[in-house]
Amino acid sequence: MDGDQSSGGFLQATLAQIPPALQAVVDAGDLSGFVTLVWRKGEVAQVTSVGFRDVEAAAPMARDTLFRIASMTKPVTSIAALMLLEEGKLRLEDPISRWLPEFADMRVLKDAAGPVEDTYPAPREITVEDLMTHRAGLAYAFTSVGPIGQAYEDTLGPPLGGRMTPDIWLAKLASLPLSYPPGERFHYSHATEVLGFLVARIEGKPLGQVLKDRIFTPLGMRDTDFWCPPEKRGRMAKLYRIDPQTDRLQDVSFPHFDSQPAFEPGGGGLISTADDYLKFARMMLGKGEVDGVRLVQASTIEMMTANRLTDAQRAIPFMGIPFWLGQGFGLGVSVITDPEKQAWMGAGSEGAFGWPGAFGTWWQADPAEDMVMIYLIQNSMPLGPDAAAQLATGQRMGGRAALPVFQKMVYAALGK
Repeated sequence: MDGDQSSGGFLQATLAQIPPALQAVVDAGDLSGFVTLVWRKGEVAQVTSVGFRDVEAAAPMARDTLFRIASMTKPVTSIAALMLLEEGKLRLEDPISRWLPEFADMRVLKDAAGPVEDTYPAPREITVEDLMTHRAGLAYAFTSVGPIGQAYEDTLGPPLGGRMTPDIWLAKLASLPLSYPPGERFHYSHATEVLGFLVARIEGKPLGQVLKDRIFTPLGMRDTDFWCPPEKRGRMAKLYRIDPQTDRLQDVSFPHFDSQPAFEPGGGGLISTADDYLKFARMMLGKGEVDGVRLVQASTIEMMTANRLTDAQRAIPFMGIPFWLGQGFGLGVSVITDPEKQAWMGAGSEGAFGWPGAFGTWWQADPAEDMVMIYLIQNSMPLGPDAAAQLATGQRMGGRAALPVFQKMVYAALGK
């Protein structure tokens, strides 16, 4: 390969094109800003901070900016559950009603888009594995069509920022019918929130405390929590969306809680930084171990990052697109199974894994390249059943193109 190689074996000139490419998206007014990080073979090869964490105050993005990472929370909660599995406190085949009796006698919609009263008894119980693979039959309001979507909205409120206690929320969720029978199909849902509260019940303490004790403190993730304390709020990136009236960025940030919230959603509630999440991603890449700290056995990570969806389940579109063409889903993460078929969604080697977040956050660990990529933005978009094209990107073309541009440039810097 020609050109100077940077740390990690990258072509320096190609990596150097990433900041101006992302800056152009900010300059066009499509997104407020970015923090991206590329780690490979033991070292950070590049950190890019462009744009603003607070547009109105002209406060720039920085390496230590705090982001709401949304569904990037799910792999973290899944690791906590797998730690309990290793300790014999739960098994994948266990019915969740053992700890969550609210879910003992579930009913299933006769038609997922039909009336919520038209149901039949679930043919079997929801298992721990069903939760971890989104095959529990549960839903999100934004992944549903028909009356069940509105029923979720009315019963549970917004997917994040809730103020119910976990017990009340679980009872309300369990009062709604399942969209599909347990095990039948991947249907993206509140399953990981339920998993988190199941972990909390087994451990007898709030989920946030479980994650702190078992994951954040051992890994040195000092800035990751379900709550941003007052002294850190100046570092927090504001959440923006494109205002359809003005076609300009509009601040739609969540209000801060005065103290640690009672409702800690393991499916999407964490706040973190690029360097904190890098520690978690490197632990996953290191098959359970990073910097001399082991959380789980290598075999557990191998099990977690192996596709568990059937061919028939992967043939069903996700959020309106053929999402599973070149990838599958394990226990809390997606995994690339065919890089060529997956290329339209991004870039990565066979076996690369990760999971994005609804505010545009994304990460991927690529074992074949010994590489972690982290991409953080704060972009709120309408979450509807056909929103997948926007799920990990943005609303305007510039915002949508930014993530694949980053992905492809990183791999191009490796000569791929």
